[in-house]
Amino acid sequence: MKKYDVIVIGAGPAGYAAAMRAVDFKKKVALIEKKQLGGAGIHHGALWSKTWWELSREASMLRKHGDALNTGGITFNYQRVQSEVRRAVQERMQQLEHHMHNINVSIEEGLFDFIHGNAKVINEHQVQITGLNDTSTIEGDYIILATGSTPRKLPEIPIDEEHVFTSDGLDKLEDFPKSMVIVGAGVIGCEFATIFSNFGHTKVHLIDKGDRILPFEDEDVVRVIERNLEAKNVLIHRNSRLIDMKIDDGMVVYTLEYTDGSKEVFRVEKALVSVGRVPNYQNLCDESLGLKVDNRGIIDDLTQTSIKNIYAVGDITADISLVNVGELEGRFAVERIFGQPERPLIYENISTIMFLSPEVAGVGMNEIQAKQQDLDYKVVSIDYSCIPRAIAMRNTQGFIKILVTNDDQQKILGMRVVGEHASSAIQAVALLISMDRGIKELAELIHPHPSIIEGIQECGRMLLGKSMLKPAVLRNAMTCKTYSKGKYADLIEV
Repeated sequence: MKKYDVIVIGAGPAGYAAAMRAVDFKKKVALIEKKQLGGAGIHHGALWSKTWWELSREASMLRKHGDALNTGGITFNYQRVQSEVRRAVQERMQQLEHHMHNINVSIEEGLFDFIHGNAKVINEHQVQITGLNDTSTIEGDYIILATGSTPRKLPEIPIDEEHVFTSDGLDKLEDFPKSMVIVGAGVIGCEFATIFSNFGHTKVHLIDKGDRILPFEDEDVVRVIERNLEAKNVLIHRNSRLIDMKIDDGMVVYTLEYTDGSKEVFRVEKALVSVGRVPNYQNLCDESLGLKVDNRGIIDDLTQTSIKNIYAVGDITADISLVNVGELEGRFAVERIFGQPERPLIYENISTIMFLSPEVAGVGMNEIQAKQQDLDYKVVSIDYSCIPRAIAMRNTQGFIKILVTNDDQQKILGMRVVGEHASSAIQAVALLISMDRGIKELAELIHPHPSIIEGIQECGRMLLGKSMLKPAVLRNAMTCKTYSKGKYADLIEV
């Protein structure tokens, strides 16, 4: 029986990161994957969908500026776009394969094994692997579970990956549908609504059980996204509940019931079910192990499960389901196993991005979360119309908003950026949140000019009462307020 220092089950972002961190410690590691290297993060998740989004964004710009660029009436070929997306996925997978297969050549012989097969933990130290032709067992001092998640399915919806899709099956589409309904108005649902509406070939319907999409985000953020979706002919079914969906003569027929009791029937070509994801831990461990789980995933304490030498990272746990979080947890688990981690595992300064129109990036708290914790805070925002780079890009739609504590220290609680280059604008703030620092450091940073991040600096200066543009003058484009005991008030300094 072959023995390893650590066995990693699942070669998605979290598992691959864990395996490579174990290589840093010169530990003998086995990485097991039953499907494709890279997992959903590459093939049906972040890389795949964001390549679609990037291409759709360029398509939307061509449509928007068609007259000026003499490209009016342009149409897009689905197969060619799909082929470009697949090339991006293949490019990344080949890079990881080349890297992985040369670990033993470039670093140390016998350090790393990649095993293709279906893994099951049969006791605290042994993993059984079922391949195409045989079954084998390997042994490890430590085991890391990183098998990810799959789209949640609803039993009452006839998902066949031909008419009614999940995100995992959407790659089977052969052309832009003329119409599509998306069940679920969370991040993934809204991202696909953005993608398909950007190309201009699909009439998108979006089912939202509440009165607005993205209910976890602040109203000012959602307002921009809803306005843009509806400008691209997206029909948002607000305050609605899906009570029936069936496939009839090759079409998807669905019935909605609204909060006022009325009902309505719609016919579309395709449907996408986007109602979250569920962890992949079924049949992963022998029941005799007694691994503790709940309906959200494997229960862990900073990646360590209820079994001393078994760890769990990424979507399989009950923590945040993001690629960057999974990679962070994978690396942390290995550091915890083989040495003292350099930094604690914290989630407060994790950066997020939603690929919408425009993109939305965030770190730390938003106003909804601050209010849920009964915090008093200061909030400052600046419109993209006040930022020279946005003016130069001819795209001034968006804003930057920062929350700080309502005291002299003005420690940063969180930030949201809505608009072009949003994801590039949050790293300095993420660092300051992790350092528990205030707004003064941010206000004194020298940023490149012209750049979107100059707006962050101006927000900091507003809070210190020394901004170049004055919110008392540009009230429609700049705000600087306090929130205390359920009420907003202008800051005295402004």
